[in-house]
Amino acid sequence: MHRRHLLRGAAALVALPAFAQAWPSRPIKLVIPFPPGSSPDIIGRLIAEPLAAALGQPVVVDNKPGAGGNVGTGLVAKAEPDGHTLLFTIQGPLVTAPLLSKSLPYDPAKELAPVTLVATSPNLLVVDPKLGAQTLADFVRVAKAKKGELNYGSVGNGSAAHLAMELFKSRAGIELVHVPYQGFPQVVNAILAGEVQAGFMVPGIAMGQVRAGRLRGLAVSTLGRSSALPEFPTLAEQGYPGFEAVSWQAVLAPAKTPAAIVERVSRELLRIVRSDEVRAKMLAQYFSAAGTAPAALANLMASERERWARVIAAAGVKPE
Repeated sequence: MHRRHLLRGAAALVALPAFAQAWPSRPIKLVIPFPPGSSPDIIGRLIAEPLAAALGQPVVVDNKPGAGGNVGTGLVAKAEPDGHTLLFTIQGPLVTAPLLSKSLPYDPAKELAPVTLVATSPNLLVVDPKLGAQTLADFVRVAKAKKGELNYGSVGNGSAAHLAMELFKSRAGIELVHVPYQGFPQVVNAILAGEVQAGFMVPGIAMGQVRAGRLRGLAVSTLGRSSALPEFPTLAEQGYPGFEAVSWQAVLAPAKTPAAIVERVSRELLRIVRSDEVRAKMLAQYFSAAGTAPAALANLMASERERWARVIAAAGVKPE
């Protein structure tokens, strides 16, 4: 029995292209198109070390922030498809950037190969406590009283944080001015400094300030209450039925990366993110571990693009 398994493994190895058999032959670059300390940076670094152990080569994190993640994503889209460059990003550059950018230098549907969905997280609506808004209804009343005077921060045009607020503005009938930043830590600092008064953000970045009373959390953007944040009501239960805007993070490779390499990375990451150790570390950052086959991530990207295209049209968000 053991001999048969060995023979099958040897046959499978022979069946792989010679290029894939030699891979990886040097360190792998994991491009994260957001700054150090951002949510993608935290989760990306969390998987980099165990992935390096699995592949037998270092996985070097390379932060390439800019344009809401589009700069680094574009670099990977144009990279050599040899399996030595991978992308770890959020949905914005993959799903909504093509809908909202008139001059996007890459096409994620054609120039990137999905590898796996890594993690998902609710978005938490936070506000400056100095606004005096104790509840979501309070915030809406303040925003209507200060029509067009309040700002909100996001991590870029087309990001989940941006579109979640645009959807909420449309549903609530309020006017807020959008101010984009490189990452959520910068959004937090902007609220603390009084530059902006609100924002949807991943809880892992915001909760320290919420617990300290420097930010006030009002609602989560999932359909049901989050198991990681059960104390926060949903927007859906506070008068906005069906409201949902979940953040997710994924790994992709340049298109034309050999299928055997894509499948190997996907298989290793699926095992990694479903391990008890990594799941616990993700939960500590208010993320839920996922892990999917490449086809499932491709389907998610397509369905999300259709969904957010409808939201963008309904909310009247204009391309930049």
